[in-house]
Amino acid sequence: MFVLRSVRRLPEFAQGLRASAPVAPGIAAWGLMTGVAMVKSGMSVIEAVAMTVLVYAGSSQLAAIPLIVAGAPAWVIWATGFCVNLRFVVFSLHLRSYLMHMPRWRRLVNGFLTADLSYAVFTGRYPQPAADPAERRAQESYLAGNYCMTWLAWTGASLLGVALANLIPGHWGLGFAGVLCLVGILCSLANTRLRVLAALIAGAAAVIAYSLPLKLNIVAAIAVAVLACFWLEGRQAPLAKERAA
Repeated sequence: MFVLRSVRRLPEFAQGLRASAPVAPGIAAWGLMTGVAMVKSGMSVIEAVAMTVLVYAGSSQLAAIPLIVAGAPAWVIWATGFCVNLRFVVFSLHLRSYLMHMPRWRRLVNGFLTADLSYAVFTGRYPQPAADPAERRAQESYLAGNYCMTWLAWTGASLLGVALANLIPGHWGLGFAGVLCLVGILCSLANTRLRVLAALIAGAAAVIAYSLPLKLNIVAAIAVAVLACFWLEGRQAPLAKERAA
């Protein structure tokens, strides 16, 4: 995987690698089962390898696989992947202030390789974007270390799953390890009342809207949680000013 030499040489790159190392086993287990699922669904090895390298989105891949097998129209498959990955629009909006000083190609590379857990680990370490160039390079180096670890864990395990698909029993349920990994990150980030409330609202909305097609309950849950939190933040600001006065 391409990472700028100037970024790799900074100490923050190794720190990012170490920070993402605890979640790498869960990501690897999830990637392994995704690789197995692709081959066992009838995809060829070339198709499975191409999807692993080019898509790099576990939830989108798992949502698209049954549609591909069923012969669904291409627009349905694309729309499903788009809906499942709408959360990355939120991530990219948040990361915009961290990355806008970079050339477009570097923004695209960083955006493509930044996954859920690397985003969570990075923003946990750097809640605010840097102002000076040296700190900006340090933040990019840390982010690169985060997504380098997650990319290697996911891609390596997924390719291994493709290679060993017929030897790994489906009842192992290794994909659940990825879910547990995400739950662990979610719990570590729920460090304010508003974040806890957002998680509860999103979970309740996802369950209520479970019957929506194309996994749109996830999109609905994100939208409801974001709107609710915007409203609550707007309510909190005037109250804080009144208390200060």
